[in-house]
Amino acid sequence: MDRRKYLKTLALGTVSTGVILESCSPAEKEAAAVPNVDATAGPDRQPAELERYRKLMAETFFYEHEMKTITVLSDIIIPKDDVSGSATDAKVPEFIEFIVKDMPHHQLPMRGGLKWLDVQCMKRFDKSFVDCTAAQQIEMVDEIAFPEKAKPEMEQGVAFFNRMRDLTATGFFTSQIGVKDLGYAGNTPTRWDGVPQDVLDQYGMKYDEKTLKESVKFDET
Repeated sequence: MDRRKYLKTLALGTVSTGVILESCSPAEKEAAAVPNVDATAGPDRQPAELERYRKLMAETFFYEHEMKTITVLSDIIIPKDDVSGSATDAKVPEFIEFIVKDMPHHQLPMRGGLKWLDVQCMKRFDKSFVDCTAAQQIEMVDEIAFPEKAKPEMEQGVAFFNRMRDLTATGFFTSQIGVKDLGYAGNTPTRWDGVPQDVLDQYGMKYDEKTLKESVKFDET
């Protein structure tokens, strides 16, 4: 399975990414999109925005063990390849930590899901998820990564992994690394030479000299 190709589709084609970022205020959007950017920079930050940003950044939600689990999971979802870095290279774990503080409705499902994952691994391998071998981690993930194939008893894990995957994709593809990975160039200046001549001929139309001079033909220099 080409996870990166699948996640690009997820990031560009689903509502989850937009919903997560749309709910943030301007300062929070900047921090969420690029977690390592100082959201206090720039003249357009309002005092209330700065106060909220600093408050959230001063708080810690996930325990150290939970963050280690999130780090492993995010890199399983988006690993490093020859195109770009991994989810952790894009600071996705930090992004997720920020988002659950900014959007508290994620907190219980995420904490509960991480606990569920450890319980399942303890039953299977007698150790927590982060202490499992890479092969064991993938074996566990494969049980919950494909909803249409998952067993009924994996329903809670499927719901958790769907959320984790959405947050990972959002964090990665709104980071500087992720934007470059997508090849998004943004608005770039270009040159317009007017409607092609064959189209003008087809409709029996042409530009007058004034339009050609002022709106269509540009100085090559």
